Amino acid sequence: MEKTTFEIKKMDCPCEENLLRMKLDVIEEVKNLEFDIPNRKLTVYHIGNISEIESSINDLKLGDTLLSSETTEEVEFKEESGQRKLLWTVLAINFAFFLIEMSTGIISKSMGLVADSLDMLADSFVYGISLLAVGGTIARKNNVSKLAGYFQILLAIIGFIEIVRRFLGDDKMPDFWTMIIVSTFALIANGICLYLFMKSKSEESHMQASMIFTSNDIIINFGVIVSAVLVSVLNSNKPDLIVGAIVFILVIYGAIRILRLTRN
Repeated sequence: MEKTTFEIKKMDCPCEENLLRMKLDVIEEVKNLEFDIPNRKLTVYHIGNISEIESSINDLKLGDTLLSSETTEEVEFKEESGQRKLLWTVLAINFAFFLIEMSTGIISKSMGLVADSLDMLADSFVYGISLLAVGGTIARKNNVSKLAGYFQILLAIIGFIEIVRRFLGDDKMPDFWTMIIVSTFALIANGICLYLFMKSKSEESHMQASMIFTSNDIIINFGVIVSAVLVSVLNSNKPDLIVGAIVFILVIYGAIRILRLTRN
């Protein structure tokens, strides 16, 4: 792998950084970009000849000068390593709570918990897919985000079918204490995940998609807790089913926001 450093005289803010990323991420030979805006330097990790990369940078007319080019053994970059660690952490948390909420949802007959568990499973898939996108091109990351959005819509449709079935024929009461306890722990877990995403300050589409999913999860957890209280007060399973339906509406809304990200 080659490591080539450029001076970019007109690179004063993230606007120029984004221009350079969009220009260079479509070049297959480019493996990683490191920006030093205060010192107006760009380091490109690539394979093969530098000529296409240099020409693409020059097209932007930002006052570029090639400073150095050398061979390097570096293959795991700081940004990629940090994103991978974060995504593995939230994947593990979400998959664990998928198992917990699915099992307790079935046992307690709570559609709210079952719906939330499916949302957690969707998130787990999203984070797993996002792991494949780390270090990839903008086009690849946008494709990952599209896949994540469409997957959420599919799960929402399945969820609505189950909601309708229970409204029409299944009047079993859910265990509201199980709903409250499990959802409270899930809320804490999702709060930790959201904090980790916000701390990363990543603006890449696949990471933004992951943050949207986590934000939705926190809203959902609150909704399940509220529905559990209403189940107890009203002695009816309808609040649980209503919140379950709302969960899937939020899932679709989050999916639409993610699909919009890929068009920015």
